[in-house]
Amino acid sequence: MPDGFSIIKINGKLSEPATVLIQKISDAVGGLYKPYQIKRVAKAEAEAEVIEAKAQIEITDLNRRALTRFITEEAKKQNNMESITEKAIPLLNNTSNPQKIEDDWITNFFDKCCIISDEHMQLLWAKVLAGEANSPGIYSRRTVNTLASIDKFDAQLFTNLCSFLFFIKGFIPLIYDVNEPIYTEHEINFGYLTHLDDIGLISFNVINGFNKTDLPPFTDISYYGAIFRLSFKNPLKRNLNVGKAIFTNVGSQLATICDSKPVTGFPDYVIKILKKEGVNAFLLKPTEP
Repeated sequence: MPDGFSIIKINGKLSEPATVLIQKISDAVGGLYKPYQIKRVAKAEAEAEVIEAKAQIEITDLNRRALTRFITEEAKKQNNMESITEKAIPLLNNTSNPQKIEDDWITNFFDKCCIISDEHMQLLWAKVLAGEANSPGIYSRRTVNTLASIDKFDAQLFTNLCSFLFFIKGFIPLIYDVNEPIYTEHEINFGYLTHLDDIGLISFNVINGFNKTDLPPFTDISYYGAIFRLSFKNPLKRNLNVGKAIFTNVGSQLATICDSKPVTGFPDYVIKILKKEGVNAFLLKPTEP
């Protein structure tokens, strides 16, 4: 995670990437951020006053309640949108290029996130916004739409799964036996993995599982900074069992924003599994303290 102060000038002004992002958002969604004094709520209030003045007739209690509800809902949405943007700003890097974010992507993003008020979920949305600004095109609209369907429970469950990620030419959650305590103690079981499959974050195949095939004779894999070198007892069969679950494209993109933690003893567990299948592994580089 980048240093939050790296993109903010000492005098308190926003850096250029942050300023461009805010302006880009304001242009796309019709006004967003407080420093620009462009508020959809203010617009809603003004429109309500115009309606009242022009009508010059008695407004019923129902009309008043409808207008009050509209303004209240817009205020909540506005606050959520600005809160997510504020959380994204410290995550921008100095090479961020928010100008290249597509307007349609921004419009869709804020259409989906404006109802998110939970602080933890807002941070996930902020990471997606900042990530898209740092590398335009990295998050698809499908990923944004899927995130909109995920609640806090789903997010925590997915974060738990990401504690078992190895990097093997891409991130893969190594889930071998869902009944093993190392998984169940972290709330990873058949039912939860089926649920993550149902919501489109993983593909779960408890019967056949998945394999990486035709790997190099010496293959390096990593787990939270620790690097392991694999060698195959049969040089003509360089396949690697990677367990019962793999990420979908959406899951792969969302895995990059999860604040997961390593599981103590998991690399040793994986090495034992691989050794039984004819794959030797030794520690090439330990995790840095």
